[in-house]
Amino acid sequence: MTEQQPSPWNLPNALTVLRILLVPVFLVLLLGHEGLDPLWRLGAFIVFGLAMLTDKIDGDLARRYGLVTDFGKIADPIADKSLMAAALIGLAVIGVLPWWIPVVILVREFGITLMRLVIVRRVVLPASRGGKLKTVLQTVALGLFIVMLPLSTVLPGGVMIAVIVVAWIVMTAAVVVTLVTGVDYCVKTARLLREAGPRR
Repeated sequence: MTEQQPSPWNLPNALTVLRILLVPVFLVLLLGHEGLDPLWRLGAFIVFGLAMLTDKIDGDLARRYGLVTDFGKIADPIADKSLMAAALIGLAVIGVLPWWIPVVILVREFGITLMRLVIVRRVVLPASRGGKLKTVLQTVALGLFIVMLPLSTVLPGGVMIAVIVVAWIVMTAAVVVTLVTGVDYCVKTARLLREAGPRR
């Protein structure tokens, strides 16, 4: 007898949908006035932070109250990757990040996601601690780059230099961890597929 799945009409899924809907709002604020208006950039930072907060809350609620659904399993990573892609590409469009950074990160992100979908019927690839660290580093780095312009209008020059240095250190760490965890996922997948044996 299969366990009945909770209704997809629940708060965690509503928060996931909200996060998806916030992506275009975030992009409009980030790209508005060519990314040069401090108030619009501050608005983009607030929306980005709110969206990332819903990611934390919806996952916690779904697990705590047994509200994990098939819809949530599909929509949640779509929402996460859409927001990250919007931030990376948007920052590159307005010249804040060099294009190679979003290319490297997004190729890894969507490549691993595609690999998971291809192998899901044979093996399940669990999330790793490195993957969670990667998400934290990406979120902090992107947040710093988004809010950098508003901060430059209120912080002294010396402090802003420190903020810029920290932002680049965190972004560099995010890129390195993204690549390392990507390679690790590929190695683990190859091992799990060998252990699972040939497809029947």
